[in-house]
Amino acid sequence: MSASRQIHLVRRPHGVPVPADFAVVEVDTPDAGDGQVQVQNLLMSVDPYMRPRLTADQPLDVAMIGGGIGRVVQSRHARLREGDLVRHGAGMQERFVSDGKGLAVLTPDPALSLSVYMHALGGTGITAYGGLLETGALKDGEQVFVSTAGGAVGSVVAQIAKLKGCYVVGSTGADDKVAWLKDEVGLDAVINYKTQPLAQALAAATPKGIDVYFENVGGAHLDAALPRMNVRGRIPVCGMISTYNGGGEGVRNLFALIYGRVRMEGFVASDFPHLNAAFVEDMTGWLKDGRVKYQETILDGFERAPEGLIGLFSGLNSGKMLIRVAS
Repeated sequence: MSASRQIHLVRRPHGVPVPADFAVVEVDTPDAGDGQVQVQNLLMSVDPYMRPRLTADQPLDVAMIGGGIGRVVQSRHARLREGDLVRHGAGMQERFVSDGKGLAVLTPDPALSLSVYMHALGGTGITAYGGLLETGALKDGEQVFVSTAGGAVGSVVAQIAKLKGCYVVGSTGADDKVAWLKDEVGLDAVINYKTQPLAQALAAATPKGIDVYFENVGGAHLDAALPRMNVRGRIPVCGMISTYNGGGEGVRNLFALIYGRVRMEGFVASDFPHLNAAFVEDMTGWLKDGRVKYQETILDGFERAPEGLIGLFSGLNSGKMLIRVAS
């Protein structure tokens, strides 16, 4: 038996979550039995998709959903050995027991940080890669707009589009993120939607229109992008973060889909298993030679997971938000 902790949702949030919606609960984790392993969490992910789940899907008073990277600390399993690093979706627990289902052994490249396997080489990376190249059907040299381009998914999308020779415009909500996207990532134009009139700024930044709008926000962003879409444009819909806490801006320009023959399609990361081998090869190379850059915000301490999740909605993070549980 090992002492452990879990993050529980203890009440449904109304609007932006607050710390009192969560609790850190001490539990005992049993030793691994026959055919089982005990895993110690090392890194946990917090992501915007979690917020809608808190309203209905996430049960109260149990370990919250979530993915991470852990280390096998006990094994009575034929395939998994003590010391193995594994990806998991076991939720917000310091330690847990598993029969191995849902665990994927991770052999990180020694030239890369382990944390990149939680974003650029993880779920956010394949979301960006598949969403842009397959759902968005990107062609070399097209006109691209990425909302929340300073975030974990958006920053990868923007850089893949640049690698494909595209003209890329991004939006973000902070001047330091604008500077990073311009100076480090090399976007052609960046809009601070908190200080600039979004629709006018986007029109000025896209004189040739938009072929692909990678949608992470919805609301006013979608409303601004729709009139700029070129004929046969594509809008891969990754997220609608402006609506996750209730409310959100209305969209008035959906009629632009009709005469522009614009395709708008939602997707999730699990749509792209057939792309995984190409994604890993491409992204590993891009990271190692510096063609894809990243930012990450790592909060130290398991108990800070609620802080990290809440912080996503106030811009606390630059790039991917992670919780470091152990080293």
